[in-house]
This record gives sequence, C-alpha cells and structure tokens, in this order.
Amino acid sequence: MNSDESFDLKNAISGVLVVDKPTGMTSHDVVQVIRKGTNIRRAGHTGTLDPRASGVLVVLIGPAVRLSEYVSASDKRYQAVITLGKTTDTYDEDGKVLASSEVNVTEEHFNEELQKFVGEIEQVPPPYSAVKVKGRKAYDMARKGEEVELAPRIINVYSLELLEWAPPEVVIDVYCSSGTYVRSLAHDLGERLGCGATLTGLRRTKSGRFTLRDAVPLRTLTEAFTDGTWFKYLIPAAEALSDWPTIELSQEELDTIRHGNRIPANDAKGPKAIGVSEQGELVALLELDEASKEWQPKKVFFS
Repeated sequence: MNSDESFDLKNAISGVLVVDKPTGMTSHDVVQVIRKGTNIRRAGHTGTLDPRASGVLVVLIGPAVRLSEYVSASDKRYQAVITLGKTTDTYDEDGKVLASSEVNVTEEHFNEELQKFVGEIEQVPPPYSAVKVKGRKAYDMARKGEEVELAPRIINVYSLELLEWAPPEVVIDVYCSSGTYVRSLAHDLGERLGCGATLTGLRRTKSGRFTLRDAVPLRTLTEAFTDGTWFKYLIPAAEALSDWPTIELSQEELDTIRHGNRIPANDAKGPKAIGVSEQGELVALLELDEASKEWQPKKVFFS
C-alpha cells in the first residue's frame, strides 16, 4: 500500500447525521457524543436546540462541515407548547416567574393574534440568549443582572397553525426562517393577548430538507457506534443541499474544478449549484459568473 492509500480512513468520511435530540442535553453535548463515537473530531451542528428542546439536529462530519453556513441558514419547523398566563425572564420554564394572570382568551382571539406574526417581521431575541453584545453573550450579562438591550432582527414566519387548544396550554406549529426564536414568539404573543405567555415545550420537526423521518434517536446512534454499524445512518453530504440544482461532472470537468478552475455553465438553472461526481459524491459548490456564463468553484471538496 502506498502512502496515498494508507491515510486514516476517518479523514475520508464526510456526510450528515440527522439526530433526534433528546431533552436535557445541549446541542454541543450531542456533537461530543458523535465525535467520540465516530472518532472524528471535525463535526458540528447546524442550528442550536436549547437543552429543554428535542427533535431534528443536523450534524455535519468530516469535510461536510464546510457546508455549515449554507445548511444553518435553512428554514426550520417546530411544534411548540405555550402556557398562557405566565411570564418568565427567560421566556421559557427555566426562568424566574415575573408575572401570573388569569387567562380570558377565546380560541378565535388567540388565532387572530397568532396570525399577525406571519410574514416578514422584526423580532427581538430573548435577553437570555447566545446573541453577542459588544463581544459578550447576552445570557452572561443577564445572569449578572446587567441590563441587556438587543437589536431587533428581521425574520420570516411562513405559517403558524394552532394544533391544540387547551388553555392555559396551547400547541402550535411554527414554520419559520433560520434565526427565529420561538421563545420570543411566545413572549410577544402573550403581550399582545394581554395575559403573558411562556414557552414550555419545543420539538423541532424539520431543519432544511431533513425531517423527523430522517432523524435517528441518539440512543440508537450510540448503540450503532458500539457495534460499528453507524455508517448506515450517514447521509451523503450532497443531500444536505438537495434543493440546489445538481450538476453531474465528467471526469475532465471534475479535474478542472478540483484545481479551482472554471467550467462552462450550460443551461444554468440558478446562480448556484452543487457539482457531483458520476458516483454522486459532492465535489464542489459552484457560483455562476453571469458575464462569462461559467461556473466558478466556491468550495472544493474531497473527491
């Protein structure tokens, strides 16, 4: 075996593990379990779930971590449990109760106010969040009793649906852009209703193109690490961006791309695409140069 063939196999592994995160663990905890189980240090998730939340957590491993900025920006879907009549400083059950009140809200009124949050809206993140203020995390400042003023951000809420009406608890489906805080949505809704509200349960049902159907319970994955069968849960990296146009590269085009050079863009269906080998392996992320009608490799991957 020559030196090119004798490199550690783990350096060649690249792909996606979609985990059904249990409650009680941080997203970083899950990544640590995967690093230990795969013996691959290069791994990262693509969208934090709070410890109390469960559901779809997309973890990229190996060279696929370079897709993080694109996968992290994908839309998300949640099932959220909101308790009306209670307000906390963290906007969820982990916080100190600031106010309690009776709930005199009809289902019709709740739905009417809920739908006002659909569309492109401004949202202020919770004071207890990882958003940085002058280089410091907001939750560190809040825990020290410092006043935290966070700037509003533009988010997109595509749809909100009332699933269960059993006040003071209600369950809603939230389909939104990346960067949306469901805790803030619950808090702001409570203010509009005049009774206050806090998030008491959250399950992510979709992240990008991945749903709970794609997700493996962490316990199952841990068992697969032990018996060496975890590879069956590894999804090809290209599938993480399956909503992008795909270009199958010939061997000549593949060699050109791998050296960072451009190839002709014939019948381009958009400003970006993924280039794959004839075996379906991710080779590069491509950007269209409109002037020259060529694909410029933006990121080139192992192939």
